[in-house]
Amino acid sequence: MNLVIIEGIGKLETVQKYLGKGYKVFATGGHVRDLPQKRLAVDVSRDFEPTYVVMDDKKDTVAALKKAASSADTVLLATDPDREGEAISWHVATLLNIPENAPVRIEFNEISKTAVQNALNHPRAIDKNLVDAQQARRVLDRLVGYKVSPVLCKKIQSNLSAGRVQSVTLRLVVDREREITAFVAEEYWNFFSVLKTSDGESVKASLVGHKGEKIKLGCEDDVNKVKAELDGAKYVVTNVKKSVTHAHPYAPFITSTMQQDALNKLGMSLKQTSSAAQALYEGVEIADEGKIALITYIRTDSTRVSSGAIAAAREYIESNYGKEYVPEKPNYYASKKSAQDAHEAIRPISLDRTPQSVKAYLNKFQYQLYDLIYKRFLASQMSDATYDSIAVDIEANGYDFRVTGRTPRFDGFTKVYSSTDKDKDKDKNGDNTRVPALNEGDALGFVKFDCEQKFTKPPARYTEASLVKAMEEKGIGRPATYSPTVTILFSRKYVERDGRAIKPTELGMKVTDMLIKYFNDFMDVGFTATMEDKLDGIEDGGVRWQSIVKEFYTPFSEELDAARADEYTLKTPDEVTDHVCEKCGSKMVIKTGRFGKFLACPNYPKCKNTKNIDEDGNITEPALPEESDVICDKCGAKMIVRTGRRGKFLACPNYPKCKNTKSLEQGNEVGEPESDKPLPPCPKCGKPLKSVKTFRSTFYGCTGYPECDFAVSGKPIDEKCPTCGSLLMEKTGKNGTYIKCSSKTCGYKRNEK
Repeated sequence: MNLVIIEGIGKLETVQKYLGKGYKVFATGGHVRDLPQKRLAVDVSRDFEPTYVVMDDKKDTVAALKKAASSADTVLLATDPDREGEAISWHVATLLNIPENAPVRIEFNEISKTAVQNALNHPRAIDKNLVDAQQARRVLDRLVGYKVSPVLCKKIQSNLSAGRVQSVTLRLVVDREREITAFVAEEYWNFFSVLKTSDGESVKASLVGHKGEKIKLGCEDDVNKVKAELDGAKYVVTNVKKSVTHAHPYAPFITSTMQQDALNKLGMSLKQTSSAAQALYEGVEIADEGKIALITYIRTDSTRVSSGAIAAAREYIESNYGKEYVPEKPNYYASKKSAQDAHEAIRPISLDRTPQSVKAYLNKFQYQLYDLIYKRFLASQMSDATYDSIAVDIEANGYDFRVTGRTPRFDGFTKVYSSTDKDKDKDKNGDNTRVPALNEGDALGFVKFDCEQKFTKPPARYTEASLVKAMEEKGIGRPATYSPTVTILFSRKYVERDGRAIKPTELGMKVTDMLIKYFNDFMDVGFTATMEDKLDGIEDGGVRWQSIVKEFYTPFSEELDAARADEYTLKTPDEVTDHVCEKCGSKMVIKTGRFGKFLACPNYPKCKNTKNIDEDGNITEPALPEESDVICDKCGAKMIVRTGRRGKFLACPNYPKCKNTKSLEQGNEVGEPESDKPLPPCPKCGKPLKSVKTFRSTFYGCTGYPECDFAVSGKPIDEKCPTCGSLLMEKTGKNGTYIKCSSKTCGYKRNEK
C-alpha cells in the first residue's frame, strides 16, 4: 500500500478516486506542526532558531498519520503547490523521519486524473529553498506579533495584536480615511455646446481648450465669460480623425483579480468567494461521477496557462463561435516579477463542463463564481474586440471643442465576457456613441449651451475588492494571505463596514498611530514590499533565511527598546465614579473588558473588587449561576453553567476548593444511531456528523470540531436545498415534522411527506 498525504480534507475523495487501488489518501487538515502559541519559540541568540511542536489539536492526526505511514510501502507528500504546502510537506517528512533528499514530493495544479497520474510519475525531493522562504516569513511574523503586541496592550488597551502584513494593510485603510477627512471639494464646470449638422443631426461638443491651451472653468463667472465670447460664434470642423481601435482580452484570473471581480460583478464577499473557490477546486458531487474538481489551484499570482489548456480553448472557441473568434496566435499574458510561475492561472479544468451543465450540483455562489472563471478564461484566448473610432475637432472664436465616438465593429472576446465598469462609464459619457458624418471645413449650427456644475470628490473608501487590489499592487502579502489579512482586521475591530465600504474604527486609528510612531520601518508600505521581494529571493536560493531575518531584526529590536522605555500612551484614563469600594473605601472606576464595561477598584491587584454595571452605569446584581442536573463526581455538588473563552461549560460551585469542570456535550458518540436514518457527512469537510446533547437541548455538529465548526439545530438529512444547495434538516414544530434549509439566509421550507 502506498500512502499519499494531502492537506485539505475536502479533496480526499476526489484525489483517492484518481489514484485508484494500491493507494490510500491521508488528509492532514492543514499544518500539523508549528511554533507553539504561548511563547515566542524563536531563539534570537541562536541564529533565530525556531522551535516547532505538534499542534494541540493535531496530536491525534499525527498519531494516525504515523500509524498509517508505518505500514505503507511508500509515502508521497502531495500538499498544496505553494511555499506553505512545501513547508507542510517538510514538517510531515520530519515527523515521519523521511530522509531530506528522498524523492517523495509530488504536486499537481489541478485535481484531475491526468494531473494526478502525471504527478505520480515525477516525484522529487522537498525543495528546501521554498521551505526556508516560508520559515523566514513565519519567524518574521512571529517576532513582530509577539514583540509588538504587548507594546500596544501597554499603551492603548489589552487584547490588541500587531502583524507584519496585517498592520500595513490597516495603515492603507487609515490613510485613506484621513485623505477623505482632509479633502476639500473644488468646484468645476463641464461645458458643452449642442450643435447641429446641415442635415439636422445633433452633435454635443465638449470644450477642451482655448487657442491650443487646456482650459479649466472653476466657477459660474468663468462659464458666463465663455458664453459671452461664444455668442454668435461660428463653429467649424477643423480636423476629423478616423481609426480602428482594438480592445485586448483580459488575462485569466489570479487570486486577487478573481476576488475583485467576484465582489464587483457578483457582490460576493471575500469569505464567500474563498469558500466557493475552495469547493470548486477540491471537488463537488456530480451525479453518477462522485466528486469532481472543476477549477485549477486557487491561490496563485501567475497568469500562465499550460499549452494543453490553450489548445483546448482555441478548439472550443472555433467550434462554438467560429474561426474569426480565434486569434492567429495564442494570447499570452505577463505575470508580475514576484509571481510563482510554477502555478497556472485560475481556469476550468475542462471546458466541456460548462457552467450550465453543472449548475444543478452547485450552490448559488459556486455556480456564479464558476461561470465567471469559465467565461474569463475562455475570453482570454479569444480575438480582440474592434471598434470604429472617430475624433472630431471643432473651433469657435478661439475655443477648442471635441466630439468622440466609438461604435463596435467586431465583438471578439466581449461576446463571452462582459465589458468592465470602466467601459460602461465610457458608454455613459458618449465615448461609445455614434457620431454623424463630418468633414473638415463643415460649418455647424449652434443650438444651445449645456453646462454642468461639478465638485471634485474625495477618494473612495476601500471595499474588500479594492483593498485586495491595493495589497497586490503595493506588494503587501501574497495570494494566500489577502483574505485572512482582511478578515483579521474585522475580527480585531480595527475596521468596520459601511455598506460595502471599509472604514477604520477609532481603535484602528490609535493602533496605526502608535505603530507608526515607534515602528516606522515595518509600517512603511515600500519597506514591506521590499521585504516580500527578499523573502522571494530565498526561494531562488543562495540566500540564508536567517540573514534576511537578522537584517530586519537588528533595527527592529532598537525600535522595540525605545517603545518600551517611552511613557507615551494613548490609554483612555479610567473614569472615576461615585461608587465606593466597600472593601477598601476607594472610589471605583469604569473599565472595559471582554464582556463590556464594569466597575473595578483602582487599587488592583491589592483589591480585586469588581461590580457589574448596566448601560447607564448603574450597578446590577450578578445573575445567579444557572444550575444543572449534573452532579460533580469529585464533591457531589450540583454543577453550574459558566462562560469561558470557548463558550459555556459546567463548573463546580465549590471553586476554588473543587476545580472540577465538564463539557456541556454529554451526547452521542460518532456513529451512534438515533433512528433508522443515518446522518449525512459534514458538508464543509466530509467528516461524519454527530448529535450532541446538552442539559438543555440537542444539536448536530461535525466530529472534526474545532477544526470544522459546522453545526445546525435540526437533524440533517442527506438532501440539498433546491434553492441554495445547503444541507436540509428535519425539525419539529407545533404542526408536526417539516424540512427546512440549514442556511440562515435561505427561507426554503416544506412539510414532511
